Amino acid sequence: MAAAAARSLLAARALPAAAVAAAGGAAPYCTVARQQRRPPPDMRSYLWSRYREAKRVTKELVPSIMSNMLNPDAIFSNNEMSLSDIEIYGFDYDYTLVFYSKHLHTLIFNAARDLLINEHRYPAEIRKYDYDPNFAIRGLHYDVHRALLMKIDAFHYIQLGTVYRGLSVVPDEEVIAMYDGSHVPLEQMSDFYGKSSQGNTMKQFMDIFSLPEMTLLSCVNEYFLKNNIDYEPVHLYKDVKDSIRDVHIKGIMYRAIEADIEKYICYAEQTRAVLAKLADHGKKMFLITNSPSSFVDKGMKFIVGKDWRDLFDVVIVQADKPNFFNDKRRPFRKVNERGVLLWDKIHKLQKGQIYKQGNLYEFLKLTGWRGSKVLYFGDHIYSDLADLTLKHGWRTGAIIPELRSEIKIMNTEKYIQTMTWLQTLTGLLEHMQVHRDPDSQMILEEWKKERKEMREMNRNFFNAQFGSLFRTDENPTYFLRRLSRFADIYMASLSCLLNYEPDYTFYPRRTPLQHELPGWSDQLCTGTFRIPFLQETVQIK
Repeated sequence: MAAAAARSLLAARALPAAAVAAAGGAAPYCTVARQQRRPPPDMRSYLWSRYREAKRVTKELVPSIMSNMLNPDAIFSNNEMSLSDIEIYGFDYDYTLVFYSKHLHTLIFNAARDLLINEHRYPAEIRKYDYDPNFAIRGLHYDVHRALLMKIDAFHYIQLGTVYRGLSVVPDEEVIAMYDGSHVPLEQMSDFYGKSSQGNTMKQFMDIFSLPEMTLLSCVNEYFLKNNIDYEPVHLYKDVKDSIRDVHIKGIMYRAIEADIEKYICYAEQTRAVLAKLADHGKKMFLITNSPSSFVDKGMKFIVGKDWRDLFDVVIVQADKPNFFNDKRRPFRKVNERGVLLWDKIHKLQKGQIYKQGNLYEFLKLTGWRGSKVLYFGDHIYSDLADLTLKHGWRTGAIIPELRSEIKIMNTEKYIQTMTWLQTLTGLLEHMQVHRDPDSQMILEEWKKERKEMREMNRNFFNAQFGSLFRTDENPTYFLRRLSRFADIYMASLSCLLNYEPDYTFYPRRTPLQHELPGWSDQLCTGTFRIPFLQETVQIK
């Protein structure tokens, strides 16, 4: 099952052939034939009979779909890759080797909120806002000038119903008026690394650590709006960004975790198992992280053991990714056991030592670890993976913790029932739109209303405000587009590697392109799958 699931997530919401037909896959071949037929005299009875029959067939499909569940612990492939070609494994630290408890985001939110009050002179009343772990999801965009948080799809279209000003949803009509539709032009989108710079008005939040930042932005916006306080959204964005940054660079977060490591770090016994398995098969390993030396050392001792350095050939801290992958000037510095930076010139990266800063070009020169024999894992699509795959030819693996919970939701009977009927209803609308009489149009409007309600229900399965990390109503999200481009494979955690042999080959599932779908329609139109609304039986008299 794991192997099958590993090739199927991007097509996971594609239903079996009968359901694909119910979703309208046969339109290119069947529409003309239907248009040549005379409509029945009683369109209301006719359309509702088609509706009831489609619902019956859909109900029969659900058990067969449920018999082919996705494996939450599988590895999913965007690009064919064999582990037998991988000689060197690299890792980020935060949310790759180590995972944090729910308490960490509350800590970051509270600390940044207090910095806003104490250092940026924000009203003390914002202290009444607490962190809500269920508000935001990763991958959202924030319009810095309009103070709007939203979800955007792979084609730069805003998903209506997911635009928030403060903690309140913005009506669709207002969104359309502001953006002259729902499309965000390329020049307004975030830059390559998801930042709002050089005229880009959008910021994309790709880091798991950004969840508290999005929530804090929304809470402070909410406070200003509720109290009719005039403010500059650009200043608010910068102040919140700086406060979140200071929680990290001033060591607030690091000190808190080190002081109560069992509260904040989820003990991951399988992390050591993964590293030990790779070491047993003769693989070289390295760590490149933006976190500081003492913080990483304490965390790794907790989850792996005091001998954790013995497992790594190279350890680099405070690397300042993504600059590490592009800056050719910064040399490495050795860090001694007391955390003191040494001034020695680095001629070789030695096992058991810890190095700070540096750059990838010097790293490649000192190690010779180039090209597709290197596989690097990280959770940040831009900072960890983008430059490595585009500029340096390394293979990349994305760690997406949200994946496991989303797949578990997708495996529930309620979700499968909803999605199957939603696809079928969409197909009904596509095929029955040829009937233009008033009675038919009234019924089609009822179906559209039901479809809209079901889309909202589908969104609520994952997150009440923004839905799934991977999909808008129909299209992949902008997050998934970037994930598909920059990650060869992706998984919920490194522990998924334990399910695969070291010579396993990952094959991406071939998903049909839109112009390939009619290939199935030959069967569908001949009645092989007997989808009711493809069996238009009204005869020309």
